[in-house]
Amino acid sequence: MTSLSQTQEMFRRAEAVCFDVDSTVIKEEGIDELAKFCGVGDAVTEMTRNAMGGSVTFKTALSERLSIIRCSREQVNKLITDHPPQLTAGIKELVDRLHERNVKVFLISGGFRCIVEHVAAQLDIPLDHVYANRLKFYFNGEYAGFDDSQPTAESGGKGRVISMLKEQYGFKSVVMIGDGATDLEACPPASAFIGFGGNVIRPQVKERSLWFVTSFGELLKELEKI
Repeated sequence: MTSLSQTQEMFRRAEAVCFDVDSTVIKEEGIDELAKFCGVGDAVTEMTRNAMGGSVTFKTALSERLSIIRCSREQVNKLITDHPPQLTAGIKELVDRLHERNVKVFLISGGFRCIVEHVAAQLDIPLDHVYANRLKFYFNGEYAGFDDSQPTAESGGKGRVISMLKEQYGFKSVVMIGDGATDLEACPPASAFIGFGGNVIRPQVKERSLWFVTSFGELLKELEKI
């Protein structure tokens, strides 16, 4: 059984660190912000809550919410321009510090690639280190669905991405950090999981995390121990 001190040591020695995005790297849930922007906020927020609680499969929840939002390419672009995602305090410093130590940093999100790429650019994370869902649009810019072949469109998809990364890069130690049940479920194959409650605390995640933090400052402090 892994202990708190072992989890902390794994984080200090990790070859790769994977972050969830919504309510972890950024303060909000991207799909809820998009829904609000498109005027269907309340209906979608309720569905997000159900999805987080695990009462429906992730792909079903995603598909149902998007069929209500039906955002155009123009609306998505306008959301990013008018309401850019807000980075959580301390994330930029943490990612910079990990990069300085030659740790590979990845973003693995059940959210949308067009929004997550914007976040990655702010954090100097290469776009080939981003795994997220792709929205599809018709040539006139209208909503045409989402790419359901992406691993992140499925329940258990984050774990599949981590397995793929271990195979592709030969990583022995990969740490997953996030606020939600889908992040917790990615360990294993992740070597360790750190629960993050800086934006929202999900009781089932807090209870099941060996190490649960409420600020990225706690993780920065841990890195100073080496």
